[in-house]
Amino acid sequence: MNIGVDIRPLMVKNKTGIGEYTFELLNAIFKEDKNNHYFLFSNSSKELNKNIPNWSQSNIHHIHTSYPNKFLNLALAFGLININRLLPEKIDYWYSPNINFLSLNKKTKHVLTIHDISFELFPEFYTTKQHLWHKIINPKKQCQQADTIIVPSENTKRDLINYYQITANKIKVIYPGISQIFDLTEAKLKLQKTIIQKKYNLPENFILFLGSIEPRKNLLGLIQAFEKLPSNLTEKYYLIIAGGSGWKNKNIYDYANQSKLRDHIKFLGYIADDDKPALYALSNLFVFPSFYEGFGFPIIEAMKIGTPIITSNRSSLPEISKGATHLINQNNITDLSSSIKLLLENNRLYAEYLKRGKEIASKYVWENSAKEHLSIFGN
Repeated sequence: MNIGVDIRPLMVKNKTGIGEYTFELLNAIFKEDKNNHYFLFSNSSKELNKNIPNWSQSNIHHIHTSYPNKFLNLALAFGLININRLLPEKIDYWYSPNINFLSLNKKTKHVLTIHDISFELFPEFYTTKQHLWHKIINPKKQCQQADTIIVPSENTKRDLINYYQITANKIKVIYPGISQIFDLTEAKLKLQKTIIQKKYNLPENFILFLGSIEPRKNLLGLIQAFEKLPSNLTEKYYLIIAGGSGWKNKNIYDYANQSKLRDHIKFLGYIADDDKPALYALSNLFVFPSFYEGFGFPIIEAMKIGTPIITSNRSSLPEISKGATHLINQNNITDLSSSIKLLLENNRLYAEYLKRGKEIASKYVWENSAKEHLSIFGN
């Protein structure tokens, strides 16, 4: 069987959550499947294909075209060309690990992953350019035309049923896994912690957030909650905000710079994947008060490494953490602040969340996810 795969999410230097998902999933699938042939499609008129992993086993074929992206995207959007013509062989399935510009012939079955539809639910968190992109790409139509839709949570499945009127039997929930970079021995993790603490000049005690710096992540709320902590805690702890700069975030940086606690608030910028385990392990508490997540990789990563977590009681976050995190109302700054204080001062509760988090995180395995994906292609 021939399977085409859109690997355009892998062409960026600094991978986002979608890029991490795409890489880890394909890596797991290729370890499982040596029989089907995979045609990995990418396009760029620039030398961005150097960021793509070089999978070299005999059933994997890299197909790269060099059209200007705007030209190819418009040609695909208006059906002037279809992906099939750009591939050297006829394909049975096309797999999209995220929505993207696409046109396929009618005989090719389309398997599409939808991570979330936050752009529909919270349009205020997105830029005008992003709204235009979504309008042209038309996610609802892509969902309606796809043969199978894969989602990372029951929450996203409900959203597709409610907002796009997609039938439930067309949607399959497949939970992602956790990268092997989090499988460290105690000795290796101890060494990495020393290296990372020095690399980022980290304080001894800190509360951590890791994710894109954008409005949906509720960072203003987190900073305001940090400001509400009693002085004995704000004198001891720093607030470390790690992650690449997203969009519509000027007010976040401005607020932090003008805060009375600005000397205890530090932005690290983009964090390389290999640095994440030690960063989580060094933190005293991980706080992820996002307004909406289709899955939320940082939650299971922090649980895996053994860091207690505070997160929102909305969207997929209670579902994936399964009682192993302290849940808060993300709109209630006082609730968030008092919860931070509670976990930092209650040793029994702190230890309980740490233990339960590790147990739940162990259930998220990429090998299992890969097998479920392959069962769809097999059918």
